[in-house]
Amino acid sequence: MAEGVGAALGLALEGEALAAGAAEAARAMERVRGGDRARATTYLETLFTLAGVPPARLGEVRECLARMHRERHLWCALALGTRAALGRLRSSGLRLGVVSNSDGQVEAALEAAGLRDCFEVVIDSALFGAEKPDPAIFRAALRALAVEPHEALYVGDLYEVDVLGARAAGMEAVLLAPLEAAVPEGVRRVISIAALADHLLHGGFR
Repeated sequence: MAEGVGAALGLALEGEALAAGAAEAARAMERVRGGDRARATTYLETLFTLAGVPPARLGEVRECLARMHRERHLWCALALGTRAALGRLRSSGLRLGVVSNSDGQVEAALEAAGLRDCFEVVIDSALFGAEKPDPAIFRAALRALAVEPHEALYVGDLYEVDVLGARAAGMEAVLLAPLEAAVPEGVRRVISIAALADHLLHGGFR
């Protein structure tokens, strides 16, 4: 993503520079009280500003990212070990689903990432008609999986959207966050899907 935007804007951008600002960008996104589109915009603008893009050129960044997303789904990059971990969870008998605030393309993004077959159910907010943290979208996934709220665990990377939304639907929730990120008191953290599988299959959370 960094290299593609850098080439389009004639700027020297590297993936490491974007990654370095990810925690701060996530904190900025958490403070947004608008919809998911506003949160995503804040996250990306913060990320590229911290990487050295002049604020006056952020409009060009948005246009470039929109074009790149149409062509290859920007949100389909995988952390190492993710697919294997999902396979372990499914093999253990757990039922997996996705609840995503998206633009109608989350299923295609999962296909592009090679993960669609890992999930029985995919709920996309643009197609469902409500977005997280509305508990209705979580309940739709529970119904589709024929799972009761107390039997489910939701994993997401945004406290206000994922944790609070899942809890409002009666579910337990875990925050997917790096160790350096601040986590609200009383919220369980996992640093990766691979770590989540280890927790769930080998003794649970402590």
